[in-house]
Amino acid sequence: MSSVVLTVVFLLVALSLLVAGLARSGRARSLVRTWWLPALLAAAGLFVLTAIFDNLMIAAGLFDYDWENMSGLRLGRMPLEDLAYPLGALWALPGLWLLTAPREPEA
Repeated sequence: MSSVVLTVVFLLVALSLLVAGLARSGRARSLVRTWWLPALLAAAGLFVLTAIFDNLMIAAGLFDYDWENMSGLRLGRMPLEDLAYPLGALWALPGLWLLTAPREPEA
């Protein structure tokens, strides 16, 4: 399985968790209005840290990739696909939090 297929599947699962959590909460619009800026700032921070530390670890020889299975797009030494994992976490974790939170009683 290529890295691109794995990345797409991972992102679809993460996005599904977020959508399911928002749907279960019953207050999706207010949550999105409240969360969009913190989520954007978190994504920016995670992308910057991922880019820095992935490049440093690859340069140090801690790991490498089978470039035949990658998209070929790089940011420095790291494959662009590596940015999908912080994005997926940013989608999946709030979704899981909403799915596992106790339901509020309806008035």
